[in-house]
Amino acid sequence: SGHAEDAIALYKAIRPDSAGYLESQRSAAELLEKEGKVDEAITYLEETFNVNKDVNALIQIGDVYRRAERHLDAITAYDRAEEALGGKVSAAHWNLLYARGMSYERSGNFKRAEDDLVTAMEFKPDHPYLLNYLGYSWADQGKKLEHALELITKAANLMPEDGYIIDSLGWVYYKMGQYEEAAKELEKAVELVPYDQTINEHLGDAYWQVGRKNEARFQWQRAMNAAKDEKDK
Repeated sequence: SGHAEDAIALYKAIRPDSAGYLESQRSAAELLEKEGKVDEAITYLEETFNVNKDVNALIQIGDVYRRAERHLDAITAYDRAEEALGGKVSAAHWNLLYARGMSYERSGNFKRAEDDLVTAMEFKPDHPYLLNYLGYSWADQGKKLEHALELITKAANLMPEDGYIIDSLGWVYYKMGQYEEAAKELEKAVELVPYDQTINEHLGDAYWQVGRKNEARFQWQRAMNAAKDEKDK
C-alpha cells in the first residue's frame, strides 16, 4: 500500500526463532533495494549472512549488484555463495549459476558465462528464460546458431506471448541470414512489446536486409526515441 518504511520495519522485527525469519530479512533487503538504498540493502544482507550463514542472502547480494549493473561485484558475491555451499552448486541453487552466467556475459567473459548457463540447464532444461538467455547469447556472438535456434524455439513454444523471447527468435534467424523469417518473427515481437529499443532496432535491421528501407528507418527512429541512454542513441 505504499508504506515501504513501515513494511521494512515489520520485516526487521520478526524474531530469529520464527519460522519465517530468514525470508523476512531478505524481504526487508529487497524493499530497501526497491527504495533505491542499494548499499544499505547489501549491508543488511551481509549482516544476515554473518549472523545466520544464510547462503541465499549471499545470492541476493549478487542479484542486487547485478541489477545495479555492477557485474564484477555480483560475480564476487556469487562466488562467495558457491564457496559457502562447499564449492559445488546443487539443483536447489541452480539460480546461482543462471545469475552468475548473466553477469559473466554482461561483463564480457563469454566462456565462463556459457559454462554456468549450460550447467544451470542441466538442472532446468525447460526453463524458458534460461533457454532464451543462452540461445540469445550465442546468436549475438554469431556462434552455435543451429543450437541457439533450437533453444530459443523451445523457449518460444513454452512462452509464445513473450515479446522478448520472440525477439530472440527473430534475431537468431537474422544472424543465420534468414532475413524474411527474421522480419516475420520480429514483427510479432514488436506487436507484443511495441516500444522497446532493442526490438525496434532489430526489426529495422531485418527490414533493411529485405529491402523495406523506409520501414527500416521508421523502426530505427522508434528505437532512438525509446532509448534512454545517449550512448545507445
